[in-house]
Amino acid sequence: LTLTLTLTLTLALAAVTPAASLAAPRRAAATMAAAEMPRLRQCGPNELDATCFEPVEARAREQALEIITDVKADGEAGLLKHAWRLGDLAEGESKYIMSKEELKATYDSLDKDLQDLLLRTSARVRAFAEAQRASVQPCTVPIAGGEAGQTVEPVVSAGCYAPGGRYPLPSSVIMTAVTARTAGVKNVVVASPRPSPVTVAAAHVAGADALLCVGGAQAIAALAYGVGDGVPACDIIVGPGNKWVTAAKSIVSGVCGIDMLAGPSEVLVIADATADAGTIAADLLAQAEHDVEARPILVTHEQGVIDAVNDALQAQLAVLPTNAVAIPAVKKGFAVLTADVEESIRISDKLAPEHLEIQVADYQAVADKCNSYGGLFIGRSAAEVLGDYGAGPNHVLPTGGTGKYTGGLSVHTFLRLRTWMRIDDAAAAQQQVRDSVALARLEGLEGHARAAEARLTENGAPPAKKARTEA
Repeated sequence: LTLTLTLTLTLALAAVTPAASLAAPRRAAATMAAAEMPRLRQCGPNELDATCFEPVEARAREQALEIITDVKADGEAGLLKHAWRLGDLAEGESKYIMSKEELKATYDSLDKDLQDLLLRTSARVRAFAEAQRASVQPCTVPIAGGEAGQTVEPVVSAGCYAPGGRYPLPSSVIMTAVTARTAGVKNVVVASPRPSPVTVAAAHVAGADALLCVGGAQAIAALAYGVGDGVPACDIIVGPGNKWVTAAKSIVSGVCGIDMLAGPSEVLVIADATADAGTIAADLLAQAEHDVEARPILVTHEQGVIDAVNDALQAQLAVLPTNAVAIPAVKKGFAVLTADVEESIRISDKLAPEHLEIQVADYQAVADKCNSYGGLFIGRSAAEVLGDYGAGPNHVLPTGGTGKYTGGLSVHTFLRLRTWMRIDDAAAAQQQVRDSVALARLEGLEGHARAAEARLTENGAPPAKKARTEA
């Protein structure tokens, strides 16, 4: 999947939730011999190109555009047409929205252990988001003749997408909708196809106003343009999804805001001989089971680490229930043997992975030197999956090298920082007025120059007022 879509919470849910309440059936792969499992291919630093990432597949974009055109033109009829065709809703079913009351009723129907799990997770995500929100404040500064400043205001409405598919994904609902609410967004709509009871309950816990029970490009179109009475046209759409969701987000970007265009999930582990090979292998497989296109990466300056991790990876992969997905991903992964830890850091910065784990003896010193990543996990105990499931920071993160210039989903995604200025004392502002006139004429923009000249004063009176007085 596009971003950090996770399995560990699903397994936890299985322990507290009857199997019938989980939407996606479990399909365990047959146990296979460890020797038959793939190993990470090994390469050197000079064999490695920076990730080449094309977020939108051409054919997916064509298909998404057709769907979006229908929903934009026909509204609810266009949405239902594709929801029926793609199996989001049963043929003829016209109910595609769950209200706040229905979300709460589903939450109330769950076992208390599961309710508490969702509440604890959302509380941790909310606490971190509140700290982020407090880090950006309005400000006012003096300028010549007056004041200038910034305001910080949330968007009015947000659409939060959570994928359906192999497993219920309540964590993605919490990560997106809780963060939007904490930012102060007034209207929050979650969209997820064929939502499980856990996903519905998570939408309630996150404070969503409604749940759109539709997915894919048709859901993105509905969130962008609005449909019926229950789905407003959203100012921003966030959240992970498949290639059609990503394509649709690229199309509606500009009609509304989006968080990012991201690709398959990635994890890169910088390790040395002090790291536990079994733990590293488990972390690599946690990402590999997301998607056949996911990419597990190991970077180390010690050959023994690569050998030990590959041995552990084969043993774990042979008995992993999701190995049908993980095996192709492992084949796409790789291990890089470097000269020293400094070169390992340079390789990591070149790739700018979605998730970066530091499992070396002096882990904080190495972490401090890393510059490009989506999320950073420092030390053996800081498992990436803890970030997936609500330690605090958001799990919706940039992939494909885009961590070189952007960060993950946060409260800031939903905020608008707007600037203003006011001139109360025209006489005190005269130097900046004269500078504006001069700069405008340097650029050949006479209209700009004349607009500034209209603010020049003579003996404290603007020219226009002086002319009227003389007349």
